[in-house]
Amino acid sequence: MAEVKEAPSRGKIVPITLDRLPYGEEGSVKAAKIGKTALPEGVSHREMYGDIVKIAWPSFVELVLTQLTSMADQIMVGQLAGSKGVAALAAVGLATQPKFLLMTMIQAMNIGSTAMVARFRGQLNQAKANQVLKQALLLNAVMSTFFMVVGLTCGEWMINFLGGGNISAETLGYAATYLRIQMYGFVPLCIAFTCTATLRGIGDTRTPMIYNTLANVFNLFFNYCLIYGHFGFPEMDVAGASLATVIGQMVAFVMASATILSKKRYIYFSFKEKFNYDKVIMGDVVNIGIPSMIEQLFMRAGMIIFTRAVTGLGDTMYATHQVCLNIQQMSFMTGNAFANASTTLMGQSLGKRRQDMANLYSSHTRQLGLITAVFFGLVLALFGRNIVGIYNDTQEIIDTGGKVLLMVAFMQPFQNSTFILAGALRGAGDTRFPALVTFFSVFIVRSVFSVLLVTYLGFGLWGAWIALILDQLLRFVLISMRYRSGKWVSIRINASAAPKQEKA
Repeated sequence: MAEVKEAPSRGKIVPITLDRLPYGEEGSVKAAKIGKTALPEGVSHREMYGDIVKIAWPSFVELVLTQLTSMADQIMVGQLAGSKGVAALAAVGLATQPKFLLMTMIQAMNIGSTAMVARFRGQLNQAKANQVLKQALLLNAVMSTFFMVVGLTCGEWMINFLGGGNISAETLGYAATYLRIQMYGFVPLCIAFTCTATLRGIGDTRTPMIYNTLANVFNLFFNYCLIYGHFGFPEMDVAGASLATVIGQMVAFVMASATILSKKRYIYFSFKEKFNYDKVIMGDVVNIGIPSMIEQLFMRAGMIIFTRAVTGLGDTMYATHQVCLNIQQMSFMTGNAFANASTTLMGQSLGKRRQDMANLYSSHTRQLGLITAVFFGLVLALFGRNIVGIYNDTQEIIDTGGKVLLMVAFMQPFQNSTFILAGALRGAGDTRFPALVTFFSVFIVRSVFSVLLVTYLGFGLWGAWIALILDQLLRFVLISMRYRSGKWVSIRINASAAPKQEKA
C-alpha cells in the first residue's frame, strides 16, 4: 500500500518518529498475543524515548505543579492554629470526594475524546479531529452544568454521608463550605479539562502545561491572601482555600478557551463555522467514554466506602490518612504523565495501522516509568516523615504517616506500570476491561478488605492501606495480562474506520 500523504492543514502538530513511517497494510491490524517487537528499519531506541519524553515531560510538569498546588492547599490550611488545622485538613480531604465523583463522568468522556483525536492525528485528518473537539465540548458543557446543580443541591448531604457520624461538626461545616464554593467553578473547570484532553490527543502537552502552571500560580497567591487575610484580603480560612482554587481554575478556563479559539492551532473551535451534531463521532466518544465512566464511578464508590471506614477512626487518623493520600497522589503524577503519552502514541499508532509502533511505544514508556517509580519510591522511604511534617506538626500524624508512606514507596513500580498500560488500552479504545478490573479490585477488594480490616479486625489505619495495596497489586496483574493478550489491537472506532484524507 502506498504511503498516505498528509493533507494541507492549519496549525502545527508535534512531530514524532511515527510520522515518517508508511501506513500499515489494510487488514494488517489483528489481535495477537503481544511479545517482543523489533524496531522498524531506520528507527532507533533513542528516537522512541525522545517521542515519549517530548509528550510526557510537559504533562509531567503540569500534573506535578497542579498536585503541588493541591498539597499547598492542604499544607496552608493545616497550619491554621490548634485543632482548627487538623479539622481543616480533614475537611478539604472530605470535600474532594464528592467533587471527584461528579468529575468522573466528565473525565470519562474526555478519555474518549483523547483516543479519537489521537487516531485522527495518526491518520492526518484534521477536519475529523476538530469535529471531535466540537462534539466533546457540547457534551461536556451540558453534563457539567447538570452536575454543578447536583453538587450545589446535594453537596451537604454527601459530606454528612461520608462523615458517617464520626467526624466533628467543625470539620463537616468546613467541608460543606469548601465543596459549595468549588461547585460554582465546576463548569469552567470541566470545559478546560476537555480542551486539555483534545490537545493531548494531538500530542500538544506543552500548551496545557503553560496555562495550568499559570493557573496554579494564581491559586497559590490567592491561597496566601484569602486563607490568612494578607494584602488587605479577608481572612477566610478553608473558604479562602476553596475560593483561591476556583480563581485558578477560571484562569485556566480563559486561557484554554483562547487556545482552542485560535485558528493557528491544529485543532480549533470557530463560531463562524457551521456546527452540526455528528451522530457517529458523538457515538464513538460515548461508547469509549461510558465504560471508563463506569470504571471511575466504581473507583469513586470504592473510595467513598474506603473513606467511611477511615473516618470511623476520628479526625486525627483521618487527617493522617488524607495527608498520605495527598502525598501518594504526587507519586501518581509520573505514572499519569507517562500514561498520557502512552494514550496519545497508542492512538496515533493504531490510526496509522502500526501495531508494531503501538507496542514499542508502550514498552519504552514502561521502561521510563520504572526508572521514575524507583526514584520516587526511594524519596518516600527515606524522607516520608519529613514530608508529612510539612503538613502538620502533630507527632501522631508524623509518626503514623511516615510508616504509611513506606507502604506507598513499595507500590511505586507496580502503580506506574498499571497507569501506563491502562493508558495504552484507553488509547486503543479498550475501556471496558479496565472498567471490569476497577469494579473488582477497587469496589470489591479494596472496599471489603478496608471495612474488614479497619472496622472488624481492629487494624486501624494500617488496615485501610493494606486493602489499598491488595487492590493495586491485583490491578497490576489483570491490566498486564489484558495488554499482553493483544485484544486491544482490533478495537474498532467507527468514525476512524478508514484513513480518508482531506482534499487540498
